[in-house]
Amino acid sequence: MVSRSCANFLDLASWDLLDFPRTQRALPRVMTVPGIVSELDGGYNDGDGSSDVTSSNSSHERKIIVSNMLPLQAKRDTETGQWCFSWDEDSLLLQLRDGFSSDTEFVYIGSLNADIGASEQEEVSQKLLLDFNCVPTFLPEEMQEKFYSGFCKHHLWPLFHYMLPMFPDHGDRFDRRLWQAYVSANKIFSDRVMEVINPEDDYVWIQDYHLMVLPTFLRKRFNRIKLGFFLHSPFPSSEIYRTLPVRDDLLRGLLNCDLIGFHTFDYARHFLSCCSRMLGLDYESKRGHIGLDYFGRTVFIKILPVGIHMGRLESVLNLPSTAAKMKEIQEQFKGKKLILGIDDMDIFKGISLKLIAMEHLFETYWHMRGKLVLIQIVNPARASGKDVEEAKRETYSTAKRINERYGSAGYQPVILIDRLVPRYEKTAYYAMADCCLVNAVRDGMNLVPYKYIICRQGTPGMDKAMGISHDSPRTSMLVVSEFIGCSPSLSGAIRVNPWDVDAVAEAVNLALTMGETEKRLRHEKHYHYVSTHDVGYWAKSFMQDLERACRDHYNKRCWGIGFGLSFRVLSLSPSFRKLSFDHIVSTYRTTERRAIFLDYDGTLVPESSIIKTPNAEVLSVLKSLCRDPKNTVFVVSGRGWESLSDWLSPCENLGIAAEHGYFIRWSSKKEWETCYSSADAEWKTMVEPVMRSYMDATDGSTIEYKESALVWHHQDADPDFGSCQAKELLDHLESVLANEPVVVKRGQHIVEVKPQGVSKGLAVEKVIHRMVEDGNPPDMVMCIGDDRSDEDMFESILSTVTNPDLPMPPEIFACTVGRKPSKAKYFLDDVSDVLKLLGGLAAASSSSKPEYQQESSSKHTQVAFESII
Repeated sequence: MVSRSCANFLDLASWDLLDFPRTQRALPRVMTVPGIVSELDGGYNDGDGSSDVTSSNSSHERKIIVSNMLPLQAKRDTETGQWCFSWDEDSLLLQLRDGFSSDTEFVYIGSLNADIGASEQEEVSQKLLLDFNCVPTFLPEEMQEKFYSGFCKHHLWPLFHYMLPMFPDHGDRFDRRLWQAYVSANKIFSDRVMEVINPEDDYVWIQDYHLMVLPTFLRKRFNRIKLGFFLHSPFPSSEIYRTLPVRDDLLRGLLNCDLIGFHTFDYARHFLSCCSRMLGLDYESKRGHIGLDYFGRTVFIKILPVGIHMGRLESVLNLPSTAAKMKEIQEQFKGKKLILGIDDMDIFKGISLKLIAMEHLFETYWHMRGKLVLIQIVNPARASGKDVEEAKRETYSTAKRINERYGSAGYQPVILIDRLVPRYEKTAYYAMADCCLVNAVRDGMNLVPYKYIICRQGTPGMDKAMGISHDSPRTSMLVVSEFIGCSPSLSGAIRVNPWDVDAVAEAVNLALTMGETEKRLRHEKHYHYVSTHDVGYWAKSFMQDLERACRDHYNKRCWGIGFGLSFRVLSLSPSFRKLSFDHIVSTYRTTERRAIFLDYDGTLVPESSIIKTPNAEVLSVLKSLCRDPKNTVFVVSGRGWESLSDWLSPCENLGIAAEHGYFIRWSSKKEWETCYSSADAEWKTMVEPVMRSYMDATDGSTIEYKESALVWHHQDADPDFGSCQAKELLDHLESVLANEPVVVKRGQHIVEVKPQGVSKGLAVEKVIHRMVEDGNPPDMVMCIGDDRSDEDMFESILSTVTNPDLPMPPEIFACTVGRKPSKAKYFLDDVSDVLKLLGGLAAASSSSKPEYQQESSSKHTQVAFESII
């Protein structure tokens, strides 16, 4: 089904609602092969992307970092009027280079924090590419406003921080024009990547929620692109995320990456839950790495919080201005304990809650009055709106109330610093604070605690300037919110619920009164972690996992499928191909003994069909195939023998293997066979009460009773709870049935218990073995099925090639229905293709043709069935 958001990417980028111009091709053409100029600079192919651009033979490492903003500072020279650019030394994107060797080339793609006129854009592009290896994306002003200020900041950012737009005054309602601008902006970013990428050699690393559909554009153009994404914000729980109207498009965008990174396991868990609930995807741990199987591709999940740049922070600590400010702070607050808070002015940083907690501290612990000062540095707000103004107003009014109530001449309990604070001044406050309080109600990561720990450790240069002995003990105390990304990595911090102001006040008191030895031990533990898990470590670890995730790119064949933002890549074995009508008919006509095995649901009858009885076409085809004495035809199904016997009764010569082969009948004139007796089913009395207890505890689950098996279904239960209960039931049953002759298997939304030796694969082996015993070994074996249980059949018939009982290896045709990962070598698209193929074989049979085609000539049959090739 075509995504409602758009049917075609290029159409979306030029909708009348947003009449934005296409990206100008300002950059030079890219040399992808020595001596050959790529066509990327011109009109590149808009096909399905099944073949990628040829790469160079160079092994030179290159990383393409794509983010909303470039790590550059821009200003116009007042005298010459020319634009001047310099690196932003505080940018994470620039600092991550420390994790790689000096010969690693980085290309940055993003916007500039400056308004560059259209007439200057080409010149600026050339300058940035030459001087900084940066590729700027110039978004039209209207698009920039709707993309960043609109969809990103007033839609995604609040939602990812658990704020729903319940009322117009508190969050913007969904506006599809903003979404269109978001997609159009991502399209422009993809155009810029296209201009510089060498798809077979380069690694692309996309940063943050501004570019969540960019992977879909890139994967559509280059199916085997090496693509990673890191989300620097929280990922909300499924209950929050599912309210987003374009939720599926964003999820599919991320799933077009090879590796997706998150700061914490909670964020990753929420993402995986959304994939399960909204897209029906399951995940598993593969050798310690979490992986999602997505149309044959494994999308890996990375969990690692970002770190800080040690060298940058230590260099500021060694500045004379930092030491001078530290001495000033020491003198100003002599005899007082300092608590430090550094936060942006927004509704999620919990500044007002922090101040209320301090108010409770002074009320409860009266001995702290006059001895304690909170220094709250307020960074400039990154967004605007009523919420920010309300948060600022509440912060100032609360601070004023505390100072009036508990302050005195020459003493203010709360000092608000609401201005642009130089780096050296912040560093001095970090170094002098006895405790750092981070009280955010929701924050993606927050590096303030990490910086505080490093500054409290100090440097030899700072110690010398301050007259501190280099071997003096170092201490630091952290009180951090449970709801920030760095919290799990700081095991020595005092974690608090920011909404519980009494508990926060108690935690601050504990931090200040704790013994020096314990403070030192906590600090040492934190310092070891922060110093070894810096930004370079984070970047290198992510890229190593990305390289591993992309290792098998060229071991599989790729097909681009889907329209618009529903595009994805199907990745399958190189030998996997569509079953050719000409090929199988040629073999069919030249063979003397054929074994044909067919699944029922999803193969002869559509899985989605409410009516499960076979139609006239199915019965006619099966009767025609069975009429040929050279054919042994079996329907192999998990359904019960009574249903199959009734539905397929018109096909007298048809063999049936019911309940995965537990019951076998060679024709309607023969009796049902089974190698199991009713006495063997005593295990059911043990299994049923266990399954029933789980069914009662899991709303939406059911038990299916078969003669051969008991099956617990949970497809209608809550996905997460059902999966959890299935795992628990599996473990429970395995322990209960450890000494019983049964197997417990977990399948797609089921847990099944059945006797050992019962499977579709074993049923097929029994049939072929009987044929060999009767002196009719097959020289052609065809098997068609669509689900997991049919994989046993495919594996079984493939093993017949090496069967010593066969005089010669038969021709094998293992075919799955639908393009998906399978042990089968061939595929057909759907049930209609299966029926066309079977009809063609029946028409080619030497003894008869299908009844519904008796008046058709062989030539017409050939033409009709070539459509499935």
